[in-house]
Amino acid sequence: MDGRGEASDDWGPFGRPLFDDPSVRALRRIGVVDIGSNSVRLVVFDGAARSPAYFFNEKILCGLGTGLSETGRLHPEGRVRALAAIKRFQRLADGMKMPPLSAVATAAVREASDGPDFCAEVLRETGLNIYVIDGEEEARFSAQGVLLGWPDANGLMCDIGGSSLELASISGGQVGKRVTSPLGPLKLASVPGGKKGLKAEIARVVQQLADDMGTDHKRLFLVGGSWRAIARLDMERRGYPLTVLHEYRMTPKSLATTLKWIEEVDLDEVRQRTGTSSARMALVPIAAQVLKRLIREFRPKEIAVSSFGIREGLLYQQMPERLRRRDPLIEACYAAEQKDARIPGFGKRLFAFLQPVFKSAKTSELRLIKAACLLHDVSWRAHPDYRHEVCFDNATRANLGGLTHQERVFLGLALLHRYKNARAGSRFEPLFGILSEKNINRAEVLGKAMRFGAMLTMKDPTKLASLKWFPKKRQLILTLDQSGKDLFGEVAQSRFTALSDALQAEGIVKFRR
Repeated sequence: MDGRGEASDDWGPFGRPLFDDPSVRALRRIGVVDIGSNSVRLVVFDGAARSPAYFFNEKILCGLGTGLSETGRLHPEGRVRALAAIKRFQRLADGMKMPPLSAVATAAVREASDGPDFCAEVLRETGLNIYVIDGEEEARFSAQGVLLGWPDANGLMCDIGGSSLELASISGGQVGKRVTSPLGPLKLASVPGGKKGLKAEIARVVQQLADDMGTDHKRLFLVGGSWRAIARLDMERRGYPLTVLHEYRMTPKSLATTLKWIEEVDLDEVRQRTGTSSARMALVPIAAQVLKRLIREFRPKEIAVSSFGIREGLLYQQMPERLRRRDPLIEACYAAEQKDARIPGFGKRLFAFLQPVFKSAKTSELRLIKAACLLHDVSWRAHPDYRHEVCFDNATRANLGGLTHQERVFLGLALLHRYKNARAGSRFEPLFGILSEKNINRAEVLGKAMRFGAMLTMKDPTKLASLKWFPKKRQLILTLDQSGKDLFGEVAQSRFTALSDALQAEGIVKFRR
């Protein structure tokens, strides 16, 4: 589909980019204030709306829900800190000349007897109208946040806050049944009966959730700061090299080992090693017990971490349906090329030129090849000696949706080879092990193919040359028009040879008459 919703083969299977469409430009910079039971945060989204960058992101751990079960009111100190944070956020938004902020409050404010008074005070002091959402609405927004990163997500979204836990089923790009529960660490801290009473209460409520939601969900999507802290501890225990939380995957067996490890380890020591705040780490032991019971009752095959939640769900809510259907990775890469490439639009032509080399690639690999071609030259301003490192770092660390960790490393390695023939001795070597040897070689071939195609001409390589790949014969044939003969100089010849060698093929050059 093109930007007008009409069918178009011109852009292949990925669609015409929508970031310049008028209905999408309105989503360019949106600010969300999320007033949770534990934290208050301002996020300002910017860039390609389908996979936005975080223009601004600030969080204060206020603990509004601390003691709520005993007093029925917001924590006094937390309330003062939350109001101060919101006043700062509003002033910052004014300085950024933002459209009006969207503000949502969850369990603590909706349950506290003084919640309405707090909202009135915020309105009086800042002019910001807080939208207090119920548990099912909170679950819907959080699930939509997961869909922002995973358009094809299928499983059960589990969002833990300070005072509540929400679940929502996700399938086919839609949010299904939703439930809420009081399984937030701040609320559970006041459960009577000590450890035994806490364990029994968690078991009772999780059993109810399992009865309500069913247990046929193969994947759990974890949303919320306490879950992310546990995932970071899992990385620490495993010595996992890519400390990017979004799309981090865990097996039930591995996670069970980590949850037991959490009970035994000095959490203050690992808190300092992982950079986790003391306020967040204080909630981890109870959150770990909840997660342990969820895994036991729901029996997922896999657990995935989502850094996208309620705030991203609010952005997703405002998207037109045709934008929701787009691939967040490709849309973000189009925007990056438009903004930073030397020759915007060349990535599409490079992709067309290289496609014959990857004619057997599956759709999942084709989208990575397309992404790499779009990003192949966005780091050109970096020092030539470090471009390969900048490319790899950007691909593996950037805020890109729709990428597994293996795909991040594949994309990064391909872009590294776009600028450098060899990878031996790279400071990123520990990350290469995330890929199979086969995919490491595929990434090298892609990188060297881009390295050759990108310098063959500054216009359109398909206009003067074509590639044919015969894997059984191990032959790579480059056919050049007479007009391309002069462009196939020594450097181009050297890079074509490097590509042939990476394919373990004979490189053959022909000229059209």
